Amino acid sequence: MNSDTILSAVNLSIGYHSKGGNLCIAENLNLNLQKGKLITLVGANGIGKSTLLRTLCGIQKPLEGKVFLNENEISTYSSSQLAQQLSLVLTEKLPPSNLTVFELIALGRQPYTNWIGKQTEKDSAKINEAIELTQIVHLTQKKHYEISDGQLQKVLIARALAQDTPLIILDEPTTHLDLLHKVSVFKLLKKLAHETKKCILFSTHDIDMAIQLSDEMIIMTSEVVLQDQPCNFISKGIFNTLFKDEHIFFDEEKGKFVIS
Repeated sequence: MNSDTILSAVNLSIGYHSKGGNLCIAENLNLNLQKGKLITLVGANGIGKSTLLRTLCGIQKPLEGKVFLNENEISTYSSSQLAQQLSLVLTEKLPPSNLTVFELIALGRQPYTNWIGKQTEKDSAKINEAIELTQIVHLTQKKHYEISDGQLQKVLIARALAQDTPLIILDEPTTHLDLLHKVSVFKLLKKLAHETKKCILFSTHDIDMAIQLSDEMIIMTSEVVLQDQPCNFISKGIFNTLFKDEHIFFDEEKGKFVIS
């Protein structure tokens, strides 16, 4: 296994266990997530992107195959051990609370403070570093419900950075954002992956932007799940298999989808 590899999936089949038998969404997946890379997960609605992310995080058990995190099977980690290796940013609404932005980011240190909340100098340094990296110093004293969706997304990314894990996984972080904020979040994640050498994996519907800014992409179709660099997917004509619609095709010269 490559020494840069943080997480790998080997002969993975994902889906749901039920009394009537297993419902398989995708099978024989082999993926490799390496440090310092921004990797996007794309595919049509309902194809199983969230199921794949949940399986890679250890939240959902695979039907077959294995997920390895730092060469250890992910099922062998306790929840507290896992929280020091992998941070997860979901698109769910935050529960009602009076937390300030700073307090919300500081929650990222909980895996290290044993949930008591007593912070060390290292905790404070990691929180402040996360705030500076995401450039949200001006927001820290605001209540989390006083800021915009785009700002909140950066705050949640800062919380994941404060957690200081080698791998950050985000489920559709650019949903509900306007174009300006989408670009801002994409560029921030790319900068963070390259500067901090963390691996950042996230699902997105913004495929044109993913092609331009990702180091690698994972493409899910009903037939296959593939991982490669965007330029290789373009040269192989893979993007034309994403949508089963005669009016949408991928223009290789322009490097984006076109509607006919």
